[in-house]
Amino acid sequence: MNQPLPRSSRHPPADALADQRLRRLVNHALPGAEVLTVTLLKPDSTEVDKTAKGAGYGAPLKIDVRHEGELKTLVLHSATQNPFGHELRADRAAEMLVAADTFELLPHHSRVLDVGAYREGGFVSLRGTGEFYLLTDYAHGQPYADDLRRIAQTGQLRPEDTARLDTLVSYLVNLHAIKLPEKMLYTRAIRALVGSGEGIFGIIDGYPEHADGIDAARLESVEALCNSWRWRLKSHYQRLVRIHGDFHPFNVLFDDHSELALLDASRGSAGDAADDVSALAINFLFFALENEQSWASAFQPLWRRFWARYQEQSRDTELLDVVAPFLAWRGLVLCNPVWYPHVTAKARARLFDFIEAALLEPRFDPEFASLIFDR
Repeated sequence: MNQPLPRSSRHPPADALADQRLRRLVNHALPGAEVLTVTLLKPDSTEVDKTAKGAGYGAPLKIDVRHEGELKTLVLHSATQNPFGHELRADRAAEMLVAADTFELLPHHSRVLDVGAYREGGFVSLRGTGEFYLLTDYAHGQPYADDLRRIAQTGQLRPEDTARLDTLVSYLVNLHAIKLPEKMLYTRAIRALVGSGEGIFGIIDGYPEHADGIDAARLESVEALCNSWRWRLKSHYQRLVRIHGDFHPFNVLFDDHSELALLDASRGSAGDAADDVSALAINFLFFALENEQSWASAFQPLWRRFWARYQEQSRDTELLDVVAPFLAWRGLVLCNPVWYPHVTAKARARLFDFIEAALLEPRFDPEFASLIFDR
């Protein structure tokens, strides 16, 4: 059967065989090639056996061409959206790039002729390129971490500290009010929270063999607890919202007029509001641990205000039921000597106590944080 070449991953034109873009794409890889036929390849050659494969990861096209007097057959691969780690365009791009980089490493494997991307009106070849880059403008301001360091050292709050906290709460509430409909993205977000390289498993794997204050047995125990939380959370599709995805104090900037700027949104900006809430909140504990006198006078009021105002404004009645593994994830980063090599063993151990306790409770209570300072 004749099959059109996609103009993008979603919108094919009317006739692939006559499409000049397909001809240009083939000619870029094989100069002078003549396209003869285009056929959609199904995931399996049989449809009657119980073992028949019903779906694949893409919609490949078999392209028969004549090149330099010889008949050749090519396959044009494209990835399609699915819930198996290909939810985002970046995932599907990664699939193509990994294939381009690895096919030639396997003996007898099909050979890569080109790799690229579709765009309206044509295609962009990536053959011969190296690393990708991202060009952005410059965000002015100082990291919110600078404020937290000052508060830790002085144990005192300024009026702007409360105002900036309220700004952050309002920002998150407005952001998280944007509901997203793709159920599979929530399942993916919870899977990534626990099992991805940037998530709990990856952070634990990145711990050095010996970390003062934490041993391998505790890491294994926390990993098991987090995995049990995945099964509790992964079907809470209604919680999928727009998120920043890495809302920690080094990605949050304030200028001299307390105007907010953000850096490095991550994870497709789709997930649970608890991701952003925990990424910021746990730092009130973290920055207080090395200066304990600052907890009662400054960080505890910020901590309580943050949780109370966010819950009041967002009306998120489930937040405390789901936040524990997100707090554990962020806590594991803060405890990891690779990320924070100068944290004392005592502070690391106490933060880990907080992580374990949060995971063991069915519902998180922000007041529990005081226990690690009142001992």
